[in-house]
Amino acid sequence: MAHAKDKINEVRKRYVFDGMSLATCATVAGISYATAQRWKNTAKDNGDDWDKVRAAHTIAGSDLEDIGRQILTDFVVQYKATMDLIHDEHLPAAKRVELLTGLADSYTKAIAANKKIMPETNKLAVALQVLEQFAEYIKKYKPDVLPVFMEVLERFGELLEKELK
Repeated sequence: MAHAKDKINEVRKRYVFDGMSLATCATVAGISYATAQRWKNTAKDNGDDWDKVRAAHTIAGSDLEDIGRQILTDFVVQYKATMDLIHDEHLPAAKRVELLTGLADSYTKAIAANKKIMPETNKLAVALQVLEQFAEYIKKYKPDVLPVFMEVLERFGELLEKELK
């Protein structure tokens, strides 16, 4: 069954600009996933790569912190997939070592880049770590002041989050 051009444009708009999954776009448009996938593939073959346009739109509409978070999220997904592959018993040991070495290098670079791209997130993480360590210190060595500390910490945490976000 042939679909009107406006139906294709609707699916493209929802996928590219609204950030919906292709399956959701298909459901909302009342078409099959296979049809939506075919339209996406045909558009790519004709020079309209929906994924590239979507990525460009995401980057253009985001600040650097949002982009950094997305990159880090994507890295974590890839990291997990690679770790699952490394645990495959059928994979030769040499290949496992190669994958693990590459993963360790990528991890180090991603964390270093994260600190540069997302300084506010990094500052917040360090601040929270310091506060957690301080709370543990008080709990261990000055437990009598812990209730007051927790009361003050809650209000201070709200202020800290606003300042470092």
